[in-house]
Amino acid sequence: MREDFTLETMRGDIAAVIHVDPRDIADDDNLMDAGLDSMRALNLVLLWQERGVTLDFSELAARLTLSAWWAIAARRIAQNGEA
Repeated sequence: MREDFTLETMRGDIAAVIHVDPRDIADDDNLMDAGLDSMRALNLVLLWQERGVTLDFSELAARLTLSAWWAIAARRIAQNGEA
């Protein structure tokens, strides 16, 4: 798994786009309720793709918690050997 792409990296990126402290985002918080909208979510997908982690926006949109997103990312990284 990518050493530089972690749950905390993902939390920090989300926090940055919604302008909150990463500590304010719990693993099971609904990210839309926390202030994330679809445009910002799409920008995150593009950012993570640039970092070598390709995620499907529609798959993320169906599961709106950090823990769900991390599970998807970790699975994708393991399956594709993305590094």
